[in-house]
Amino acid sequence: MHHPSLFKSFFLGGFECSNHRRSDGRRLDLIAATGHDRWAAHDYAELHRYGLHSVRDGLRWHLIERAPGQYDWSSFLPMLQAAKRQGTQVIWDLCHYGWPDDIDIWRPQFVERFARYAAAAAQLIKDETNEVPFYAPLNEISFWAWAGGDEAYFNPMARGRGFELKHQLVRATIAAMQAIRAVEPRARFVQVDPAIHVVAANDRPGPQRDAERFRQSQFEAWDMLCGEQWPGLGGAPEYLDVLGINYYSNNQWYHGDGRTIERKNPDYRPFKGILREIYQRYQRPLLIAETGAEGDVRGDWLRYVSEQAGLAMQAGVPVEGICLYPVLDYPGWADERHCPVGLLGFPDENGKRCVHEGLADELRLQQTRFSHSSPAPRLAEVTP
Repeated sequence: MHHPSLFKSFFLGGFECSNHRRSDGRRLDLIAATGHDRWAAHDYAELHRYGLHSVRDGLRWHLIERAPGQYDWSSFLPMLQAAKRQGTQVIWDLCHYGWPDDIDIWRPQFVERFARYAAAAAQLIKDETNEVPFYAPLNEISFWAWAGGDEAYFNPMARGRGFELKHQLVRATIAAMQAIRAVEPRARFVQVDPAIHVVAANDRPGPQRDAERFRQSQFEAWDMLCGEQWPGLGGAPEYLDVLGINYYSNNQWYHGDGRTIERKNPDYRPFKGILREIYQRYQRPLLIAETGAEGDVRGDWLRYVSEQAGLAMQAGVPVEGICLYPVLDYPGWADERHCPVGLLGFPDENGKRCVHEGLADELRLQQTRFSHSSPAPRLAEVTP
């Protein structure tokens, strides 16, 4: 049984920090939209009450570097200082889909600017704290390349350029890691991407090959970072540290028609097998960096993911934690609808947020099962 040791708590809370531009040109800022920019200290303290001593949170590059090389940390420093006061361990997302408007993401200058900004952020964090820092340089390279480079869903709103964008994001990640390590050699990195499972809707060889080819594409960014694919990008084994696995209920589907494969369907692949495959491929520690569900199934989904993680850990897979993501309700990207996904809701005028009791109850149950002070959970204890 693997015993996690990287984070202060096995269960983490993740703050939605997307700040990309939508296809209509509007820039989102989910840190502001959820009130987390105003109530970060309150939010961290509240998560401590629920045993979440480690979190994912983010910097907003577009607010920090409004002019080339000029950094205004006023949007970030209060969050950093609040986390320090509360004793909250943070994995900092340096770029969650958004960047300053004056940069052309397709040009080499994007890579260079991102590396300089990453180094400046690392220096600030080093000056303010004594903890070993954790960074997620660029969030979800694979999804970003698909959404921004192939589907024009959000910036840079391109079609047919997903592979090119993936290369550029890998270059920027490597450059940022080099720059951060020059400032802080102790730094740790979480490379976050979705884990998926895709199968053909029928048993014909052609669709089966296409589905498997798409499924294998989930590994391309990690393969590029460690130098297994396209080594000219500069990848090497040292650019893979902790693998961040994002997994939701719609991460399995039929290739071609896009129908979601439900958990009761025999075509559904148990999550423990996905975790085991990723670990066997890369031999790196894993963090379930995002997982969650909407509405009253939040607790049930956490139970499933936790049970599957426990089974994988019994088989020797080094799962270091499970991050509830987002840990706050948020307004939807496309239509600002209320997305009821969090352990905590929207804040009132005093920063107080309502609690989803069903998720809180399930979280307490799973925390007991995964407690480091208790014997390792047995198979009978983590299955229904």
